Amino acid sequence: MFTHPFGSAVTSVRRGWRVLATVVALSCAVLSATAQEAPPLIRVTILGSGSPVPSSTRFSQSTLVEAGGQRLLFDLGRGVTIRLAQLGIPFRDITASFITHFHSDHLVGLPDLWLTGWLPTPWASRTQPFVIYGPVGTTEMTGHLSKAFARDESIREADELLPKAGIAFDAHDIGPGLVYDQSGLTVTAFEAHHGDLITPNYGYTIAYRGKKVVISSDTTYDERVARQAAGADLLLHEVADIDPGLLKAFPRFKEIAAHHTSPEEAGRIFSLAKPKLAAFTHIIVAKAKAPLDVPPTEVLARTRSTYEGPLVLGEDLMRFDIGDDVTVWNARHQPVQAHADPQAKP
Repeated sequence: MFTHPFGSAVTSVRRGWRVLATVVALSCAVLSATAQEAPPLIRVTILGSGSPVPSSTRFSQSTLVEAGGQRLLFDLGRGVTIRLAQLGIPFRDITASFITHFHSDHLVGLPDLWLTGWLPTPWASRTQPFVIYGPVGTTEMTGHLSKAFARDESIREADELLPKAGIAFDAHDIGPGLVYDQSGLTVTAFEAHHGDLITPNYGYTIAYRGKKVVISSDTTYDERVARQAAGADLLLHEVADIDPGLLKAFPRFKEIAAHHTSPEEAGRIFSLAKPKLAAFTHIIVAKAKAPLDVPPTEVLARTRSTYEGPLVLGEDLMRFDIGDDVTVWNARHQPVQAHADPQAKP
């Protein structure tokens, strides 16, 4: 039998290459698994970060929360359908909607999403009732909407043969406490002070698999928000930066200012709650002798006088991915770094 003079060496080399190939393959698999980030447990997207100001960059209040295969909306302000379309989310895929209170800037997008979501298109085509939760008066409001658009409904039913179930409301009047519990995703309503006559007014706590998001609603300085948000992964809070000069020129603006939280007051709430991340939404900026739509350039600096923790200024289509950490992305899909106060003492 013929034996290659270098047989043992060749065999060793081949074995070495096989071992090396195995190591490389395992390394590639590890790198590939690392590159493919685990999906977040909760994803929060600000659809509207503004106020009643008719801004083209900051639509009025609406927030999308995605968790456990469900999509929940909190408030339905101006432009909610446009922002959902920008995200590529069909309107029929909204699982349920939640109202904080009955101010128009939180509601004017409701008729649009409800009616447009019924149309027979790839981005709508809702065939099930529109599920909505809100303070006492929500069921009455949706009943009036059905009456107001009854003519449109009857025309489309006859002309386009649209399913009647798709334009129905499944409305729920709620009180404080647990209001939603589906597949481990819970929503709890809590009272927040937005003025003595603006009641009930609810903030919401959203929890899923040990993660927690709190939405303050419109509110004055209210430590109930801080208690709800204690240790939260994300606290979304309103803020109002109103020029004292404007209050002199327009005395009635004092009533608006009295219903909201200043940057300094919001910082005190954040300091009490100590969330992993605090973020501003429903941002009101009103200056004397200034354009209607004013950038909120002073909000963060004023907040830093009372809060040293992680903080970002929200904007439309800003996204928060919540897992072990909270990752923030802006509307251009670029990462946003949330820093603590650089002047804070170590």
